[in-house]
Amino acid sequence: MQSTSNGMAGGKPAPDQEVIILGTGPAGLAAAVYAARAERHPLVLAGPEPGGQVSLTYTIENYPGFPEGVQGPDLYELFQKQAQRFGAVVDYSSATALDLKSTPFRVNADTGEFRTRALIVATGASPRKLGIPGEDLLRGKGVSYCATCDGAFFRNRSVMVVGGGDSALEEGLFLTRFASQVTIVHRRNELRAGKILRDRAAQNPKIRFLLETVVEEIRGPDSVKSVALRNVSSGKTDVLPADGVFVFIGHDPNTALFRGLLDMDEKGYLRVDDRMRTSVPGVFAAGEAADPTFRQVATSAGMGVAAAISAERWLAEHQ
Repeated sequence: MQSTSNGMAGGKPAPDQEVIILGTGPAGLAAAVYAARAERHPLVLAGPEPGGQVSLTYTIENYPGFPEGVQGPDLYELFQKQAQRFGAVVDYSSATALDLKSTPFRVNADTGEFRTRALIVATGASPRKLGIPGEDLLRGKGVSYCATCDGAFFRNRSVMVVGGGDSALEEGLFLTRFASQVTIVHRRNELRAGKILRDRAAQNPKIRFLLETVVEEIRGPDSVKSVALRNVSSGKTDVLPADGVFVFIGHDPNTALFRGLLDMDEKGYLRVDDRMRTSVPGVFAAGEAADPTFRQVATSAGMGVAAAISAERWLAEHQ
């Protein structure tokens, strides 16, 4: 069977597709590159956060091929340009419902209904919340999950960064470009970040650390004014002034749309085999939606490549 094009009809993608990819992070766009080069003309639905976490990361220093590092938004743009060069179509809409009971699969999106013979899920993950009083109320009013997005609003102000991993220290170091002081708050007695980042943070005069400490409340009322803290070892509580709180305590997979449709683990990560196949034949998954272990740009891109190759082979076998 000759492959069909996903050419634009009246400015919109055609309803019938060979491959639809959900997500434009490293996994989704790497899959799009391979699917497009195989002349499967993939349609990529960008979702609510085009580029995923990459587009919100200031500098990525561990992606192969960039010895001096690369800014996250720039890497996202390069990924997308490469996919589009080979014929992938990126549509800035989000999938809202799926029917995976039979092929072609049906994908309802903001812009209409699509049908596809193969589906690649690369919806990524979203920042995890603290779940404490004041967090939701003051989101966008001093509470943030993206230093790249909001750091410039805190010039010459004091901010807190909650977390102890690589992301927390990377974003904390970025915030020192603007803030007068950055306090890293971590619940354990040592940081989980790599040695290079720990050394950089320790040597930065704007950064201080509060270890074995948790945030119990963020106080306003109209914007962040202070933070209630508790030492997990001594139980001592304290309230410190702060103009902003940046939360980097991990991520949760964006897989709510697939609940009841695809097998997932207890944390919501999609279960895949070594070929990125999900529990439904013809549906594949890649990146942080299916990776509870590594969660790196490079591994997500590799999973996207594997998913696209598997999807291409599945399509060829079922023609």
